[in-house]
Amino acid sequence: MSAAPASETRQPGRGKKWWIIGAALVAILLFLVLRPHAGGGQTTMAHGDVAQAVAVEAAHRADVPVILQLLGTVVPITNVTITPRVSGHILAVYYQEGQHVHRGDELELIDPRPYEATLHQYMGTLAADRAQLAKARVDNARYQKLIKQNSTSAMLAQDQAFTVQQLEGQVAFDEANVRNAALNVLYCHIVAPVDGRVGIRALDAGNYVTVGQSGGLTTLTQMQPISVIFTLPQNSLPDVQDQLNSHPSLTVEAWSSDNTRRLATGTVNALDSQIDTATGTVRLRGIFPNETERLFPNEFVNAHLLVQTLKDALVVPGNAIQTGPDGAFVYAVQRDMTVAIRLVKTGYSDDHHTVILSGLQEGDQVVTDGVNHLRPGSRVTIAAGPGSSPNPATTQPH
Repeated sequence: MSAAPASETRQPGRGKKWWIIGAALVAILLFLVLRPHAGGGQTTMAHGDVAQAVAVEAAHRADVPVILQLLGTVVPITNVTITPRVSGHILAVYYQEGQHVHRGDELELIDPRPYEATLHQYMGTLAADRAQLAKARVDNARYQKLIKQNSTSAMLAQDQAFTVQQLEGQVAFDEANVRNAALNVLYCHIVAPVDGRVGIRALDAGNYVTVGQSGGLTTLTQMQPISVIFTLPQNSLPDVQDQLNSHPSLTVEAWSSDNTRRLATGTVNALDSQIDTATGTVRLRGIFPNETERLFPNEFVNAHLLVQTLKDALVVPGNAIQTGPDGAFVYAVQRDMTVAIRLVKTGYSDDHHTVILSGLQEGDQVVTDGVNHLRPGSRVTIAAGPGSSPNPATTQPH
């Protein structure tokens, strides 16, 4: 009888406890659901009130060089493979590999003695035939006098005249043989046809060479001046043609294959006669003095062709130009330190600047860095840095 009343006494306290736990869970759920919305609204408001820090630069006037960067190859103006023109043993080699030689310098000597002997033989034959011709002319003169006196027959006089003509032909043949033999003696002395640098020799002294031998004896390459052959896209051809027609030459610079070092400066004064249909390009040849021989034959280079210089052009940094559905635009900073979109028409652009043809005026401030979060009407503050100068009137109070 005492246990039953105790159980009934504890029952109301247990129900009240569960009610308190349920209310607490509901409160926690409401807090979790409502908190993100309230926080998001505060974040948006704060974001809308904070000015974005940007870098700006003013549109300004400058002389802009129009430079085309083209691929080229160093090609010698003259490249000669030295080959023997007579056969024989090489008696001497007078040059060192890689040596600079001048036109007319003797490079190698082929044994000339067989050709000198042949020359003397032909000279002897020529001397004998000339003596016979002289005797025949004397006899012919005598026969011509006798025919006038009717002291000899016309047949003998005519035969003597033909003999003179025959010996004159023989003498001319002998003279040609002498000249040919003299040339062979001359060809034994191999001389440099141009100024240049001698390459690696193929044969040493003592070897026997023949006329037309494959590979030749060595190569002779003209190093000063030297040329660079580079290709120009056909779309750029009219501008280059116009400049070549109005100027005697255009300036071109040769840069290293990685485009980091300038090697030499030269000129271009002519285009090729036709466009390559396979590549849609036309070839140009730049001539470089190459005093220091920084340009080496068959070297790949980057040619920087100066087509013209745009005088007093309106320019802005290239990173200020953005692209949208309506074309190119910039973010221009207004007097109230908000930004507005300005549609612009651009012209020539290089690695640093872009020419503005319309849409901006000189002195307009354009955003060059920090455009990712900008919208028309966004408030900005100018960050200190290259190309930017903080505006004291817009400095945020601490």
